[in-house]
Amino acid sequence: MTIKPVRAGYAEIDESPKRLNQSFGLMGAIWLLGLIGYLTPLTEWPALWLYVLGSITLVFYRGYGRGEWNEMFMGREGLSKSLKWGGIAGIFLFVMDITNTWLYYSNGGKPMIEMEMILVGKSLLLLFPLLVLAEEFLWRGIMFSAMLQQGYNKHLVVVLTTLFYVVNHFAVAPVGLFERALMAMMAFPIGIIGGYIVLRSQNVWGSVLLHMLTMGSMMLDIFVIPKLIFG
Repeated sequence: MTIKPVRAGYAEIDESPKRLNQSFGLMGAIWLLGLIGYLTPLTEWPALWLYVLGSITLVFYRGYGRGEWNEMFMGREGLSKSLKWGGIAGIFLFVMDITNTWLYYSNGGKPMIEMEMILVGKSLLLLFPLLVLAEEFLWRGIMFSAMLQQGYNKHLVVVLTTLFYVVNHFAVAPVGLFERALMAMMAFPIGIIGGYIVLRSQNVWGSVLLHMLTMGSMMLDIFVIPKLIFG
């Protein structure tokens, strides 16, 4: 893989080690804060806000401040290819998720009551698009690109960033462990498929589209399907 130099007036040096260290530092801080929240009355809300604001802030710093949009796979290069495969995979996962959720509830599965209360009562539903961007920016943007540019095996990069993304649901989700596990299970195919879309296109926006479509199916999982089944 060819490493592209930093532009916008900066020296032509490889900045991926800094991006990698910053992404791992942010991940560590999120997980530590999540653990503190879990063991104290703070709960996981501070970790969630650090996750969202920290990821987006870091991306804008590296993008605008260092001119690294393409290096982070967030520019126009590979955009059409990325969006095409993100749309196809997103529709596939959307249908698969709705089908699995219908079968899950039909066989006596429990609705995600805590998640529904947070989304409505805390107005977190309005922030979901921002959360999706933060997740994609951190795992399939900053960290993913930096690991590739540091010479990590490409398949290992997909697997590791997916595992980090899955485990992160236990650190930042302010709900019970059962619902965290359900969300982590939903996150796994997003991470794997989204990772390979980014790997092949070197553009993160197809994974963003895939993620947005699966979030749409999650809304149906929480708010619509239980009412259709249970009345």
